[in-house]
Amino acid sequence: MPDVLMFLLRTALLFVLVLVITRLIGPRQLTLFDLVTVMVLGVTAAMMTFNPALTLPGGVLLITWAALFMAMQFLAIKFKGVRDWIQGRETILINHGQVLEDKLLEARLTPEDLLSRLRRKDVFNVADVEFAIMEPTGEMSVLLAKENQPVTAKGLGMPVGHASVPQTVILDGEIMDEPLAALGLNRGWLHTELKKAGVAEENVFIAQVDSVGQLYLDLFDDAIALPHPKTKELLFATLKKNQADCELFALSTRHEATKRMYTSAAQTISDVVRDLEPLLKR
Repeated sequence: MPDVLMFLLRTALLFVLVLVITRLIGPRQLTLFDLVTVMVLGVTAAMMTFNPALTLPGGVLLITWAALFMAMQFLAIKFKGVRDWIQGRETILINHGQVLEDKLLEARLTPEDLLSRLRRKDVFNVADVEFAIMEPTGEMSVLLAKENQPVTAKGLGMPVGHASVPQTVILDGEIMDEPLAALGLNRGWLHTELKKAGVAEENVFIAQVDSVGQLYLDLFDDAIALPHPKTKELLFATLKKNQADCELFALSTRHEATKRMYTSAAQTISDVVRDLEPLLKR
C-alpha cells in the first residue's frame, strides 16, 4: 500500500480512537491533572501519526492511560477521600472580609494574585467580600457581603412570574415541529404569526416562542427592522380595560342584581390581573 494511503489510514484510525477515548472520559471541568492527561493523549496521537514505528506501543499507551484515568474518575466519584486526594479541596481565602494569610500561602497565591482574581469578579474592595474560596480547579468563587450584593426581586419582596425556557420553532429557515408541539401550537398558528409580521419562514434565521406565546424573530437580513412583540402588553391592557368596563357598568346600572354581577366580575378580573402582573409586566 502506498505510504500516503497508509498515512491517511493511520490518521483516520487515530482520529476515531482519540474521539472514542474523549467521549468515554466525558465532559468535565478540567483540573491540572486533567490538562496533563489531555496533553499526553494529544502528543501521543501526534507522534503515532507521523511515526509508524510508534503505532502499536503508542496505541497501548493511549488505551492504558485512558483506562487508568477513567478508573481514577470512578474511584473519585465513589470515595470522597480519593476525590480530595486526586482533585484537591477548596480553600477559604477570605472569611468575613478578613484575608487568611496562611490559606493564601497554602494556595500558593501572592496578595497581588488575590487582588487580581477579585478584580476579575468585579470586586475592588476586599472589605466588600464575605467569603472567597479557591476551588480545586483554580477558579475563585466570591460571595459579597449582604449589603454589597446586587438588588434582586426577592430582596425587594416583589413577586416574579415563572418563565420556562423559550422554544426554538424555526432554525435556519426550517420549521421545527417538535418544539411547536411541546408548546401546544402548530404550523397554522406559526404561519398566522409570520403573516402578521410580514415575513416568510424561509427568510427567518431563528424564531423562538416564550412561555406566554410571544414570537421573537431574527431574519437573515439584519437590515430589516421588526416590531417588538407586544402580546404581554396587549393582554395586560385588555384585562385592565375589561375590569374598568365592568366597574363602569356596575356604577351606571340601577338594577341591583346586575350591579352585583358586574362588581363581582370586576373583582374577579382584578384578582387575575394581580396574579398575572409579575409575568405580564416583567
